Amino acid sequence: MANVQLYKYNATFYSIKQETAAYFANEFLETELDADHVAWLNFHGIEDAESIEYLCHKLGIDKLSIENIHYQVRRPKIEEYSKYMSFYVMSALPKEVENPYLHQDQISFLMGENYLISFQDKSSDHFTDVRNRIEKDRGKIRKKGSDFLMFRMLEAIIDNYFEVLEDISVQIESIDAKLHVVQDKSILTSIELEKRKLIELRKIAQPMRDITNQLENSESPFIQSINLHYFRSLRASCLSVLEEIDANKQILEGMANLYYAAQGQRMNEIMRVLTVVSAIFIPLTFIVGVYGMNFEHMPELKYKYGYYTIIGIMIVIGVTLLTRFRKNGWLKK
Repeated sequence: MANVQLYKYNATFYSIKQETAAYFANEFLETELDADHVAWLNFHGIEDAESIEYLCHKLGIDKLSIENIHYQVRRPKIEEYSKYMSFYVMSALPKEVENPYLHQDQISFLMGENYLISFQDKSSDHFTDVRNRIEKDRGKIRKKGSDFLMFRMLEAIIDNYFEVLEDISVQIESIDAKLHVVQDKSILTSIELEKRKLIELRKIAQPMRDITNQLENSESPFIQSINLHYFRSLRASCLSVLEEIDANKQILEGMANLYYAAQGQRMNEIMRVLTVVSAIFIPLTFIVGVYGMNFEHMPELKYKYGYYTIIGIMIVIGVTLLTRFRKNGWLKK
């Protein structure tokens, strides 16, 4: 299965080749690398670990860097070597239909003097804009080196963060519209789901901020000094992502508080109605209880109109209390 894509380009040409990991493991060095162009090799999936390891050995990649392609290190950081530099970041895409959470993808980078290799943990398309820039010769990408290509790829990943945030913002607006119309338990579930996605996105965006900061201050020979300001703009974008995450999280927390406040208000209204009903029936129950006693010499028991009198008194008491409660505003919503 052809799940590996190779772009070769410079200011005057570009070419695309799609093959298997095994093909490039055997042919990449001998036929694809050349000093007069940039080579970008992108793996859509890392299942063929044997071919990836063989390719990395031919390029002189350290064993630790190869292991990091397949396993997440505790704290992402840039490793610099004499022939290359390596690091990994986490990308995110909006939720899939069958999965309500974020679609996360680990992307590892190996960058040498005139090549860049990217390994996507899952088969997903993060770099459509980068490919369009190469194919249509948009911007500076065809005139720059592998460091500028890496900048464009990191920029695309951060753009995905903003896309996720936009999707979350749409969901927040939908929840807000429902919150003012219905009191459904599913609203609270939706709020917690969006908060969880924001927490996941923060865990992804913070390491990216650290990576861009390290790239901005890097003295690596593989990053030209005139291109360092591009990585500064990436760090600023990461800070914007983190700020928007915090803002959306505060909005969701406010909506959750509003939901609980509305539930509390609704419960108070129910308790108020029950209290009014109880207040009306307590004196009536007292009267019924008194005349329900089985004493033989109760004077009212022989009274001809006693029953109607007591019923009348009970009605007067009930109407009086009800009128008083209405006047005091206790029955208003």
